[in-house]
Amino acid sequence: MNTHTIDTGTPVISADAYDTAAFHAAADTIAVVTNTTAPDAVSLPSEDASTAELLAAAREAGFRAVPAPLAETALVARPLLRRVGLPVPDGPLSYAIAPELTSRYAHPAASAVGSAGSSGDDDTLLVTGTLRRVPWARAATAVVVLAAAPFGPVLFTLAPGQAVLTPGGNLAEEPRDDLCLATLEIPASRVRRISPELLDEARLRAALARSALIAGAAERCVDLTVAHTTARTQFGRPLSRFQAVKQEEARLIEETALVRAAVGAVAVPLDTGGTAAHVAVAAAKTQASASAAEVARIAHQLHGAIGITRLNPLHLATTRLWSWRDEDGDETYWARRLARSLTATTLWPTLTATP
Repeated sequence: MNTHTIDTGTPVISADAYDTAAFHAAADTIAVVTNTTAPDAVSLPSEDASTAELLAAAREAGFRAVPAPLAETALVARPLLRRVGLPVPDGPLSYAIAPELTSRYAHPAASAVGSAGSSGDDDTLLVTGTLRRVPWARAATAVVVLAAAPFGPVLFTLAPGQAVLTPGGNLAEEPRDDLCLATLEIPASRVRRISPELLDEARLRAALARSALIAGAAERCVDLTVAHTTARTQFGRPLSRFQAVKQEEARLIEETALVRAAVGAVAVPLDTGGTAAHVAVAAAKTQASASAAEVARIAHQLHGAIGITRLNPLHLATTRLWSWRDEDGDETYWARRLARSLTATTLWPTLTATP
């Protein structure tokens, strides 16, 4: 695993101080700046990378507390754009699932049947509403939006500069911005009609991206905690030699292993789709969100007060765990979805199906 030393002279980047030009120092790299001795970089996977490779990159991004939308770009936005045949913009991307947006035809068709505006000459839309807490909106080249239209669910791309952006952030100070759209015209060339199944896949991908990030941050907590209890002495011996500490460390490693296993099990079902994909992603996000709180609790308990300070890198992992736990559905939401998927008629075939 990677190790970092603390540089007390370099502050943590706040949500309002991200430099979007720093995200792509090279064509295939998102640059990373943290409060460690030197910037890290995690390679942005190629567009033809497998789901397993994308998950591995997202876990690494979570491990390193990458201040960039790597998981959002690689696991959510790019695959959705490819599925609907829209061009994939260069640079970091984000997404918003927003059924609450109001949209109507920009070019209503004259028709003797139906009310005015019930059909259009093309799929150009006029969209009004607010996209709430869009991940990394201020840093994104484009935002992939999934919304409702007069003719059903649609996917379209939006440049953040087209909307009024209100900055926001989560507990880890990652950007979570609101984008206000005031009767914004979206050309038909950037609009695609989608099926309800693809809309559901978008929700699954968003939850999976967050789960993979949680898995990486949990691994970071393990590394930092084991290093701390090994180096720190009390009563003449390392903390790691005390039985109570050993038991808590074992629980920490166990919770992290559960998350990693649950996330790793999603790759094949997500590629094949169907009930198996719903079950796998719901199980992964349920486990990841449930374990996030326990991993953070144990890590801070074994670190003591020093783990809360900004001079210690632990907070880069735990504040993200607390934030990501609730984003894209918490453990209660996904546990209910998991239960609905595993009905009496599908439970046994799902458990015994060969991937």
